[in-house]
Amino acid sequence: MELQRVDLDGIDLSDIEFWSAPHEFRESVFATMRRESPIRFFAERPVENIPAGPGYWALTRHADIWHVSRNPELFCSGQGTNITTFTPELNEFFGSMINMDDPKHFRIRSIVSKGFTPREVSRIEDYVRDTARTLVDRVLDEHGNGDEFDFVEKIAAPLPLQIICDMMGIPSADAPRILRWTNEILGATDPDFGSTLGDLLRSGLELYQYAQAHGEERLARPTDDLTSIMMHGEFDGQRMTSQEFGSFFILLVVAGNETTRNAISHGMHALTHNPEQRRTWFDNFDSHTRTAVEEIVRWATPVIHFRRTATRDTQLGGIPLPAGSKVVMFYNSGNRDDAAYPDPYRFDVTRPLQPNQIGFGAGGPHFCLGANLARREIAVAFDEIRRRLPGLRVTGEPSYLRSNFINGIKTMPCRLLGKQDD
Repeated sequence: MELQRVDLDGIDLSDIEFWSAPHEFRESVFATMRRESPIRFFAERPVENIPAGPGYWALTRHADIWHVSRNPELFCSGQGTNITTFTPELNEFFGSMINMDDPKHFRIRSIVSKGFTPREVSRIEDYVRDTARTLVDRVLDEHGNGDEFDFVEKIAAPLPLQIICDMMGIPSADAPRILRWTNEILGATDPDFGSTLGDLLRSGLELYQYAQAHGEERLARPTDDLTSIMMHGEFDGQRMTSQEFGSFFILLVVAGNETTRNAISHGMHALTHNPEQRRTWFDNFDSHTRTAVEEIVRWATPVIHFRRTATRDTQLGGIPLPAGSKVVMFYNSGNRDDAAYPDPYRFDVTRPLQPNQIGFGAGGPHFCLGANLARREIAVAFDEIRRRLPGLRVTGEPSYLRSNFINGIKTMPCRLLGKQDD
């Protein structure tokens, strides 16, 4: 990739149009910032009827992002993890424990984690494989003649969504509604979804009410699904309320569905355009799967940023940060930092594992609870592709989500071209 130095004086990360600019230009901007202005202040813009906030410091280096993530007492989450300042009630409504600090965060996470133990994740191993196999069967039945189809619609989106629905005991017939709600929540800045803040709030409320009712049903009549485990789990003698479960469910389907589907989509795109990496992984799948999955997550960086807030006067990289300062961790930039990843613009399925992984939200108490499940879903998806769809290739440019928050692929044309490698 040819990266050019960019004059940063004309750059505004708060302008949503920046996030529609060509990929190479945006990467050049972040590369320039890492070299010349790694902690840079940006003014905020109003969001509909919400006035502009005080501005924020953009963190672009891997080391600074890791430092902030690992110091939650100094850089808190409870004042919000989006750039825009929302009320505490709205933050918890949409973000659940991701917008909480200890001890409240620890209580909710301790209960929720009962559904994400290695035992519970391994329990759904067969279902992950069965779901992927069913999706591949359908692709072969409907598109085995080589006609073009949308990879996101047929494989990347339904795999994590169906798995989440099964884990939580949600009827498969309700999956399309849940997909629509999550698209509207995350697509508020994309013209294809045409969502306003009001649309986002409406979709969030509908999803919340659906989840709350489901949680209350499982509290009264438990089964063996994760909803039942969570609703009956206790920490210090306390259970989750149905309201807390409703907010957590919003976080779960947004984080667990949208992020994994985008990692799989970006991974398929990268493997098509790097056939030598595809051969390396697929010819020795078991040996390279662990590093390949981590590389896909790094390459995709499904979540572009999260915010923290300084709880007291401090400094970072020589920049004074008064108490209340917003710092925004741009994971997309940290994952291209050559101080952490040699030759970062090369997709390499054998790249040595990075102990300071930031693709799942970096370290600290907010590290992604579902990281191991996501890794398994990605690995199984590409194992099925390797074994049963060896000629699957992306055949056109993806349609990207216009967002400064989710590195999303809305649609991506592909077809089965045969067993050739290129």
